[in-house]
Amino acid sequence: MAVVGVWKYRHSAELSPEQTATLVQFSNGKLTNSENVEFQLHKNIHKNNPRKKNQLIMSAETDRLTYVGNNFGLSALKCNSLCKYFVGVLNKRTGKMEVHDAQLFNMQPFFPGESATEGDPNEKNTSYREKVDSLIEAFGTNKQKRALSSRRLNRVGNETLQEAVAKAAENIIEKKGITALTSEATQFESRDQSTFLPPCHADAHKPEDVYKFEDLISPTEYQAIEAHCALKISTPEEMCKLAQTGNYSSFVLESLKSLPQDEESRDYKCHCLFYVHTLIRLHNLKNHKLKHKGSLGSDVADVVKNSLMKNFTVLTYDSGRIKNVMPASMKAKIVAYIIALALHINSFQTDLTYLQRDLKISENRILDIARAMGLNIAKKKVDIPGSTAEDHKIATLSLPLAVRSKLQGRKRKKMM
Repeated sequence: MAVVGVWKYRHSAELSPEQTATLVQFSNGKLTNSENVEFQLHKNIHKNNPRKKNQLIMSAETDRLTYVGNNFGLSALKCNSLCKYFVGVLNKRTGKMEVHDAQLFNMQPFFPGESATEGDPNEKNTSYREKVDSLIEAFGTNKQKRALSSRRLNRVGNETLQEAVAKAAENIIEKKGITALTSEATQFESRDQSTFLPPCHADAHKPEDVYKFEDLISPTEYQAIEAHCALKISTPEEMCKLAQTGNYSSFVLESLKSLPQDEESRDYKCHCLFYVHTLIRLHNLKNHKLKHKGSLGSDVADVVKNSLMKNFTVLTYDSGRIKNVMPASMKAKIVAYIIALALHINSFQTDLTYLQRDLKISENRILDIARAMGLNIAKKKVDIPGSTAEDHKIATLSLPLAVRSKLQGRKRKKMM
């Protein structure tokens, strides 16, 4: 960077306070000897437009090239408007320094007969993405060119799809009318929550027939659990070892403490608890881990894994691949199925607080789902070993079912 203003007056006289120094920097290199460069500063003298009176053009002549810089237009440096420059001039006779305002110019090579504004008239309307694509077309590798071609085909396909959807929507609106569509949307919204809740038989005469066990676990899955179930314990020592692994939720461990003595009932409850354990693990997985079936554990049969992926995840197309994702609606479905199985395990009364903590969701969320299932909610004091008693929320399935409330997110309070 060179200080042109100070260099110009260094040998003749001091800068007066009202004079402004000029700082220059060269875009293609560093100035080593300013003595061989002739600088000229040109000022706009347009009197009718006061805005143009501060427009300056700096030119520099060297033996090889001509350089031009200005403080206006697209090529002007943005830093001049964001910060302020100063130059100090030292008087060697008095030993005092004077500080003056300065402007910075970026000097770029200028070739005679070539205008800085000349070029492709369509270039101003070309985006950065399009410019990069043009470079890829001209100089890119075969891999880059194939990726560019694929991206353009996808873009054309998306545009065509959007046009087709818009046209189809217009045809439906013209054919049915706004009133009929509004009525259908209202009916669908009323049935929407049944999509994410287990099949419910509200007219059943027994609690076990409201959410049938066969609708929660298929016979094929139940048989597959038989060979992999790791919850078959019979002694307190085995229970302690299971708890020390840290792999099982508090709901599962608490339920194992009250296993029945009858072997058949005991196996049935262990099977159900293992399935609940797998559902809790699935619910707490991140989307990027769903593609790895091993994330559910090596003790889960492939039949169960495939069924869970089919029933509790959604297929989506992203970056050229089909992926399994678990949106909020599918997470709510998993919670509802866990609650229904917990009811079968614990004689149709279950502790929602343990489940809420294991699933890492809010209490309001699990209560909303339980109420949507028609369960009655009550509060109960539960003794915690080594601690004080806690208030837990208990859900009970009793006939007739409670009036279902709409499953939806709670509205946030407005800030006043």
